[in-house]
Amino acid sequence: MAITLTEAAARHVNRYLTRRGKGLGVRLGVKTTGCSGLAYKLEYVDESEPEDIVFENHGVKVLIDPKSLAYIDGTELDFVREGLNEGFKFNNPNERDRCGCGESFRV
Repeated sequence: MAITLTEAAARHVNRYLTRRGKGLGVRLGVKTTGCSGLAYKLEYVDESEPEDIVFENHGVKVLIDPKSLAYIDGTELDFVREGLNEGFKFNNPNERDRCGCGESFRV
């Protein structure tokens, strides 16, 4: 079981946490929503929860709640720039389908 970050994602998270002046890392999870059923949620966190599973890549901690891990195990979190847009990209080997708008997915 593992969640990984690319160097680009880790640099982006570290820059943001430095600007914020605080923060432990990021929490990655899923929520039920959208056309296909699940959507990723990503938030900066200041404290871990007792049930969190913690992974660390390139000096960045990624916290996962146990219920989400089954859906995102093996996911690589990347930070990409495409034209004028930039953002996190989830490379999830468990994804079987993604809705047309790109907001939700199915495993």
